[in-house]
Amino acid sequence: MKTLLQTNNIPGFLLIRIILGYVFLVAGLQKFIFPDAMGPGRFLEMGFPAPFFFAYFVGVFEVIGGLFILIGFLTRFAAIPIIITMAVAIITTKLPQLADGFWGFAHALRLDLSMFLAAFFVLVNGADRRSLDHHLFGEKSKDIPVE
Repeated sequence: MKTLLQTNNIPGFLLIRIILGYVFLVAGLQKFIFPDAMGPGRFLEMGFPAPFFFAYFVGVFEVIGGLFILIGFLTRFAAIPIIITMAVAIITTKLPQLADGFWGFAHALRLDLSMFLAAFFVLVNGADRRSLDHHLFGEKSKDIPVE
């Protein structure tokens, strides 16, 4: 458990957390603020069963996960539902676009793939020294020191 809560001193890590946390915090909140366009209405349009349940279920995980990653609290754990969300989004909304051609698919995939890989980076590396995880659980001393 201690390994899961350790942090790293990777230069620039804070920027990854800010980007990832911000994107998911905003995306999750929009599911509640704009239910027709971003929440249950969109999930219904995509053919999800129980669109109200799934839209708000995903929205809660995006808000909490995004906020936790942004502040660096339980960062690795917060990355897991984000990774799952992005994998489902890629499979359900992006892969079908491959039928219309590679370049349209590649264009549509760019943000989802970027967020998936950033979340995976956070899962692998934990947080950084500017996180709550660092202040609560310490840091790994073997990593590159930030000056």
